[in-house]
Amino acid sequence: MDYAEYLKNGSQNKTEERSDGKPSSVVMELRAGAGGNEATLFALDLKEMYQKYAEKNGWKTRILDELTLEISSPDAYDALRYETGVHRVQRIPITEKSGRVHTSTASIAVLPIRTKSKMEINPADIKMEFSRSGGAGGQNVNKVETAVRLIHIPTSIDVRSSSERSQQANREKAMQILSAKLEQLQEEKEAKDHAAERKAQIGTGDRSEKIRTYNFLQDRVTDHRLQKSWHNLPKILAGGIDDIIDALREAV
Repeated sequence: MDYAEYLKNGSQNKTEERSDGKPSSVVMELRAGAGGNEATLFALDLKEMYQKYAEKNGWKTRILDELTLEISSPDAYDALRYETGVHRVQRIPITEKSGRVHTSTASIAVLPIRTKSKMEINPADIKMEFSRSGGAGGQNVNKVETAVRLIHIPTSIDVRSSSERSQQANREKAMQILSAKLEQLQEEKEAKDHAAERKAQIGTGDRSEKIRTYNFLQDRVTDHRLQKSWHNLPKILAGGIDDIIDALREAV
């Protein structure tokens, strides 16, 4: 069952009135796309870029896993919400001996985390699994099963949390992320349904939509939604994305 059908069939997902204001934090979930190892390296570069941007703004950051970053600030979602989509890189990999330019991609989902979720999820729709949290070098840092994996049966969405020290805390974190994923899917569907009525078409928010290219040979970043480019890639990848973020926010 896809998410559109899940919503259509009623389910237990009800939208609640927001009483907590802005999301308290965001989870940025990155995935390597086309390009093999180079795509993974690019996804890691992007994660580091957003981490440095957040730290420049005085926002607390935490690595949830290799390609997942949590940024805690009520201002983070407004700043980063339009980063969702496919990011493309064109560069010569370090391992490329012939000097050939490779094109790789990474996708990003920006998930708003709220103290009180807008989604009400039926507990019967969730399958829960437990495991030990692993440490560096594959060592088990916990002798009890504190890591939690949630599987949302109607949509097959699965979430894992192992960054917290207790099973209960990991359950709560996983539920927050699952709720955020369901909210995002609902918002994507609504954005597509009403795209023609929007004053500014920044994008549907779909992770499959190509939004930006990082061209190393030309030292240029191009946002395809704005049809605008910026130079100085080293500065941008060091967290200097303020001009890009500002341009996107102004276009809405």
